[in-house]
Amino acid sequence: MDTTSMSTDKSRGETAMNNPGTPYETLSEAQVERCLTLCTTVTRDYLLESFPAFWGEWIASVEKREEHARSNKEQIALAELVKQLQGSGKSCLRQFQSNVKQNFADFSKRQLNVASGQERFSQNIGLSLVDNAELEETIAITSISHRADSQFADILWALHQRLALLHGGRKIDERSNPVSPIQFCDSLRRVLQELSFDARTKVLGYKQFEQAVIKPMGELYQSLNELLIAEGILPNLRYSAGGAGAGNNGDVPEASEPSESDTGEQSSSQEAAPESQPEAAPGSPRRRATDKLFDPGVGGEPQQYQQGLVSAIRLLQTHLGGAVAAATPSSGVPTRDVPAGNGAPSGGVAPAQPLHSGPGSAAGPASAGGGSTQVVGAIQVLQSQMASSTQGLQHAQASDIQPLAVAAVSEQLVTELKKQGAGDVLEDDMNTIELVGLVFAYILNDEQLPDSVKALLSYLHTPVLKLAFIDKEFFDNVDHPARMLLNQMAEAGSRWVGNDGSSQYNIFEKIKTTVFHVLEHFVNDVKVFAEARLEFSSYARNVSRRQELMEKRALEKARGEEKLREAKIRVNSDISACIDGKALPSPILLLLLLPWSDYLSFIILRYGADSGSYQQALGVANQLLWSIEPKSLEVDRVKQVEVQGDLLHTLQSGFETIGYEQNKSRKLIDAVSSLQRLALKSQQVEPAPDTMRTKLEKMAAEKAGQVKQDDRQVTAEEAQLIEKLKLIEFGTWLENDKGQRIKVAWYNHKTMHYMLVDQQGRKVSMTSAQHLAREMIAGKLRVIAGSAKPFFERALENIYHSLNARASGELLERE
Repeated sequence: MDTTSMSTDKSRGETAMNNPGTPYETLSEAQVERCLTLCTTVTRDYLLESFPAFWGEWIASVEKREEHARSNKEQIALAELVKQLQGSGKSCLRQFQSNVKQNFADFSKRQLNVASGQERFSQNIGLSLVDNAELEETIAITSISHRADSQFADILWALHQRLALLHGGRKIDERSNPVSPIQFCDSLRRVLQELSFDARTKVLGYKQFEQAVIKPMGELYQSLNELLIAEGILPNLRYSAGGAGAGNNGDVPEASEPSESDTGEQSSSQEAAPESQPEAAPGSPRRRATDKLFDPGVGGEPQQYQQGLVSAIRLLQTHLGGAVAAATPSSGVPTRDVPAGNGAPSGGVAPAQPLHSGPGSAAGPASAGGGSTQVVGAIQVLQSQMASSTQGLQHAQASDIQPLAVAAVSEQLVTELKKQGAGDVLEDDMNTIELVGLVFAYILNDEQLPDSVKALLSYLHTPVLKLAFIDKEFFDNVDHPARMLLNQMAEAGSRWVGNDGSSQYNIFEKIKTTVFHVLEHFVNDVKVFAEARLEFSSYARNVSRRQELMEKRALEKARGEEKLREAKIRVNSDISACIDGKALPSPILLLLLLPWSDYLSFIILRYGADSGSYQQALGVANQLLWSIEPKSLEVDRVKQVEVQGDLLHTLQSGFETIGYEQNKSRKLIDAVSSLQRLALKSQQVEPAPDTMRTKLEKMAAEKAGQVKQDDRQVTAEEAQLIEKLKLIEFGTWLENDKGQRIKVAWYNHKTMHYMLVDQQGRKVSMTSAQHLAREMIAGKLRVIAGSAKPFFERALENIYHSLNARASGELLERE
């Protein structure tokens, strides 16, 4: 094609692109192919710079985890993971580039349509339910793409308009844009499918991917827009801030159906596209499918993860038919029925009275309107009756407080509402009743919580149930005062209340006062929960500081003692190796096994076991043994005379360093000098009697902390449990057969001694792994399954897994 014809084609293309009413077929295939090739090249160059940076940061973050590993097994696993990441970086970059290149190829064929995170989840839920690892990955991808879409809303909109021209005028959104954030995240997902990484490592990788690849993508989008402008693709495109709906689709009108406003100047849909997307009005359609899972502006990971869990639970509830069936507690904890009142049958739930039936009844705010108002009124009546009937419990002992029958409350509340003709309401609200019931059923099954705390917290079921209808943000906001109050009381209960009812720092009374205050005073104002949380948080924070300070002091002391024990064990082992198989006189055995061993331990503590100072001091012991051996050769006699003075001086200096008694040190030095003189005369000295040697070696071993172990042989079961104890994490709680709770504050992986503290942080004992194993096998000690996650998050995860299992069971039955 000559220059004239090329200019003509270009002018025609510009006319078509600047006039959306013109058929898009005037944009030739050659132009489209050229633009896409250039875009692919620019994207490739961007990835060559950003992807290796991401991979390097990911490796660094895993190495940081390795440095803070809590067990040898975890450290070894992380080290292997680092090697795997280092060895797969280049191949993963090539695969990622190949995926992105394929996106452009699919785009040119009009076949690119990658499902968003929420769409993938919804597709899977009806067929094979997602496992927790896939859920976490879906949440990570969705949250990243959501934040990026918000960050690059204006520049992405412009890119969508220009890509639409390359797409024959068809609508372009995140699913069909080959360089959209969701496309990059999905490309990474496909790369990671080939690597056997756990969910936590993948989520950590996505976090680094967002920082190194996604956040700087504004530069890539700017470059692509400028490139397309240079190629004559919508060079005069304008966008400005507009209304909430101004850029919802970002599409160019179809060529086959031009509208009247599409002729002449740029269409109004192009001019009105927003520079930033304001939040849609309540009730208006969401902009993307991902918004069904995450609210705009959400930035915190716990917020996104827990919102994703709630979303998944809602989908599972719908999948299971929404039957209200709050799980009956299976923990063996006895439950207490709601006391009868106002004509309620004994042992049952009092019937819900009409709204405004008494001074304690109150409707929620406007958000709880319609049928939900009727539910709130019924719950308020129930709460008032419960508060009246439980006043005596405020002064009861822990053992006298029985948990509320949560499942019965939920079921009987639904029954009462049906009697009142609220059937239509239940269709919309029964899932909320069920979900709150499941949260409190989890409380009664949570192994971390002592029975006495479970019983107390169960009485918050009714006010929290009412709150869930009054305040729609309860399940979506991780910082909701009521959720934070539950988290803090659950944590405080597990840390400072024993299963035997004992309580440190009077924390049980504080929990009890807080629970019954909420039960009595909460009507429809969330401020009751907020005030209770602030007061409880302040109290618990002071308690925590005291407990942590005491535990820190105990831990520092224990670590110092264990470090000294390690040093003494090392010294005893090295000295035993020096004297093993040698017939030695009593003074030499005494010197090496006691004062000189103390000096060697001092050197290790100050300089380390691998230091030159320690090797030199240990060499003195070998030199001493050589100096008392009979000398038959003249050269050996000459050498001994040369070193004898320095050797005695070194021994004396070592004794002074450790403060050894002068009289004893002088006697030992004199004995060594006598033995050396005998050696010069080639005379053999009499070795120490066996009884004396055995006694000295035993004294040295006990002094080093090598106390004689139990004579009983370690069984296979004990050996297996000891191996598991090597992997136990600091902070793990144990409970003895008397209901007392103790915590593994620290353990020495060299000596396998475990430091146990009570709930105040005071050292209880330093015990061996063998002793712990035998106590556990005998049923005198058990591990309390623990988690660093907040209570509410643990509850949501448990509920999700339970519902998922139920749904999976139904699928199997159908098959």
